[in-house]
Amino acid sequence: MSAQYILQRQQVDGSIPWFDGGYADPWDHVEAAMGLSICGEWIAAERAYAWLADIQLPDGSWWAAYKDGGVENGERRESNFVAYFATGIWHHFLVTGDRDFLNSYWPTVARAVDFVLGLQTPHGDIHWAVDGEGRPREDALVTGCCSIYKSLECAINIAHALARPAAPWMAARESLGYALRELPHRFDRTWESKARFSMDWFYPVLTGVVQGGDALARLGQKWDRFVVPDLGCRCVDDEPWVTVAESCELTMALLAVGERGRAEKLYRSLHRWQDADGGYWTGYVYRDKAVWPEEKTTWTLGAMLLAADALAGLTRASGLFTGVQLLTRQLTKLPG
Repeated sequence: MSAQYILQRQQVDGSIPWFDGGYADPWDHVEAAMGLSICGEWIAAERAYAWLADIQLPDGSWWAAYKDGGVENGERRESNFVAYFATGIWHHFLVTGDRDFLNSYWPTVARAVDFVLGLQTPHGDIHWAVDGEGRPREDALVTGCCSIYKSLECAINIAHALARPAAPWMAARESLGYALRELPHRFDRTWESKARFSMDWFYPVLTGVVQGGDALARLGQKWDRFVVPDLGCRCVDDEPWVTVAESCELTMALLAVGERGRAEKLYRSLHRWQDADGGYWTGYVYRDKAVWPEEKTTWTLGAMLLAADALAGLTRASGLFTGVQLLTRQLTKLPG
């Protein structure tokens, strides 16, 4: 598997849009950049992170989407999008062992995390976004907060690797984890529950919010509801649509609970969705026997590469999404 499809869509400024003519959003841009790192395309990956650093807003955030050198969506700035930058930076460091890279992006990471934690409530949950004027949109998403939980793990690791203070971030992560496990009423307060989405089911496992026997039990509870045998994982439980990226993420969640056999079988079923140009179709509507949408997103290939690394141990970052690896300040031996 190659990152060539991603490389061919990366823009001169370093941004990675969803597809030719599409926009780039910070979260999916980082997902694609991690795929570049795995494939040894380190310069291209570093260009991707430099692009985000260059356009970071003064408060540490990024707009929801960018296109052709400008802002495509200036209506909001999403907290999990902003936090994911730390995940990408830590991932690239794990792959390359480049301490200079890690150190150079510390200010960008610190500003991003401070923005995100400025949206944390006293209950531990984190507002999902601010609007165009910077006013918090006061509700929280399970999947979004789980993603932030993993990003905080990465940010804390970056801080500890660089001998920077991280105690407030550690406390915030603990509080967020408690809210996700014990305070379900803090999520989906102002809109319909997102429980129909498979990510709300497996993201607590993928990101380490729920571990061990509880994680294994969680995956078992809704397996038949979301997984279509020999096809993949459904995006939502009420539509006959399996998606490649969610199936890749579920693959890594399965590895996290020791279900390697299921993980391998699920992942093997996804290669049928690769097109001749190396890209992967986003999803498949099995009722109609049709690819839908007719898009081959860069972040879908990024997810395929992350799952491949998790399964095969291709890089030193292979365990990032299959377990919690929270460093302590006392740890002196680091990758690289």
